[in-house]
Amino acid sequence: MDNSAAESGHTSDESVIALVDDDRNILTSVSIALQAEGFTTRVYSDGETALKALLENPPDLAVFDIKMPKMDGLELLRRVRRESVLPVIFLTSKDDERDEEIGLELGADDYIAKPFSLRLLLARIRAILRRADHINSGEQGDPDQSQTIIARGRLYMDPSRHHVTWNEQPVSLTVTEFLILEALAGRPGVIKSRNQLMDAAYPDDVFVDDRTVDSHIKRMRRKFRQVDGEFDAIDTLYGAGYSFTDG
Repeated sequence: MDNSAAESGHTSDESVIALVDDDRNILTSVSIALQAEGFTTRVYSDGETALKALLENPPDLAVFDIKMPKMDGLELLRRVRRESVLPVIFLTSKDDERDEEIGLELGADDYIAKPFSLRLLLARIRAILRRADHINSGEQGDPDQSQTIIARGRLYMDPSRHHVTWNEQPVSLTVTEFLILEALAGRPGVIKSRNQLMDAAYPDDVFVDDRTVDSHIKRMRRKFRQVDGEFDAIDTLYGAGYSFTDG
């Protein structure tokens, strides 16, 4: 099932949002709310149907429910991540903390627990899209971070192209991971608290907890260790935060 927003008086957003959920009431209510804000929506009621469409005609962002028949949201994200860094928000149940952790490790950019407010979901969608736009356009919202190329030892980051290499080997990062790493590598040796990293990656007072940042760091390390098993440039300073050092 594919549903695109009709033209309306709203012109503030032209982004395409894909919604994947087996609950048709959620699909309908969220789709209507997004269309009212000027987004275009595509809705899918199962993961198998969504996978082909997401890879062949990618949206700007996708929202996956985790608990679905045929192919759940975790498996859907796992398969999408083989070919795409499409920004993804997970919908989870409040008692599914393990699913949230797995989702972030697989490459989700954010998660929101059911029951959720449409206002919060809209805020998180906009925050992630703005982060992606800043990277794609080379714009800069944080004066502490440079949009020029970052070269720190074996690390190379080109924010304008969302391109990262380590030892000249490409490393695929999500938007959230990229901004956290940029905040760290922009000032090597400087300890960044979790709050500072959350501010870098989640502007506009979008709340995330500490373990979200920790999960992003853990996943980043794993990605770098896939190209360099000795990677240790992101240091954990317990009780303080993280720093980047590549001497």
